[in-house]
Amino acid sequence: MSAKSDTDTGRPVILSLAGLSKSFGDTQAVKPVTLDIPDGEFLTIVGPSGSGKSTLVRLLAGLETPSSGRLELRGKDITNIPANRRPTAMVFQSLALFDHRSVGQNIEFAMKMKGVAPEARKARALELLALVRLPADYYARPVTQCSGGEKQRVALARAFASDPEILFFDEPLSAIDYRLRKTLEVELKELHQRTGRTFVYITHSLEEAMVMSDRIAIMQAGELVQIGTPAEIYGRPANRFVASFMGEVNILPVQNGAFADIARPAHDPRGAYAGVRPEDLRPGEGDIRASFTVTQRLMLGSRTQLHLEAASGAGFVSEISGTAGDYGVGSSHEFGFSHERVVWVNS
Repeated sequence: MSAKSDTDTGRPVILSLAGLSKSFGDTQAVKPVTLDIPDGEFLTIVGPSGSGKSTLVRLLAGLETPSSGRLELRGKDITNIPANRRPTAMVFQSLALFDHRSVGQNIEFAMKMKGVAPEARKARALELLALVRLPADYYARPVTQCSGGEKQRVALARAFASDPEILFFDEPLSAIDYRLRKTLEVELKELHQRTGRTFVYITHSLEEAMVMSDRIAIMQAGELVQIGTPAEIYGRPANRFVASFMGEVNILPVQNGAFADIARPAHDPRGAYAGVRPEDLRPGEGDIRASFTVTQRLMLGSRTQLHLEAASGAGFVSEISGTAGDYGVGSSHEFGFSHERVVWVNS
């Protein structure tokens, strides 16, 4: 896919992909991708397992050699330049910290390999500890005595130690608990804002992508199928896959000018399928209404998710605030949605 972007940011392009692809034997893991990434952007690449997102970021980081295409950094061809000669850094899911070394030694490792003097290494390591909000006395602490969140911060500090222009992240938060993940999502976004560096982040989590990103790129079966801001991706998905991947959605086929699953007219349909988000399917509201039977009720904290069944047997999902005590399993109610809230797609 060609995803050349008109981001209207006014920022220069730092990384440019032109037909970049990767095949393993007869399997094309990444189909040709054309994409510009502006300097200072937080770009998140999302997709299900096997979509090619991790292979793509490894191509960008120089950890894989592309089968075709070209990769430019600020206009310079870096397609065949190895990772250790690029002004970039990578944070892996496993973090890849050295358990037998201290926090400071982990942060300093790349600088030591480059021959930086010990005093300068330590000074830089202490600066980076402050950047990731760890106390200075962690410098001498064995990394094995750090918590999961602290290890994440050490890995970030180590990535910044080489003063990279671009940081790549391969699902670094996927193996930690929910509360810590939410904290680190905010800290990563704040770190990006404070440093102004370009972040390219890989995840399968919709929530991470929506919270942190300037733009989101959606991958499916090795292809970049849509790129845009979180609001654009959520509100104007390119197809049913994107609509459903970016959160719960009710997909209604439109046949002969009607919403087939609820037998209601579709006035001025603008696609073959109508997407209705659960928060837009409301009890007794909207200009398109039908009767549904509650088949399941799930508490989600401040809101309740209702699983519904239409007369046709088609399943739907609605989310309403509060405990929804009047909507017991087996009860029937009228739910509706507004035409203006429909997301239209053709495939």
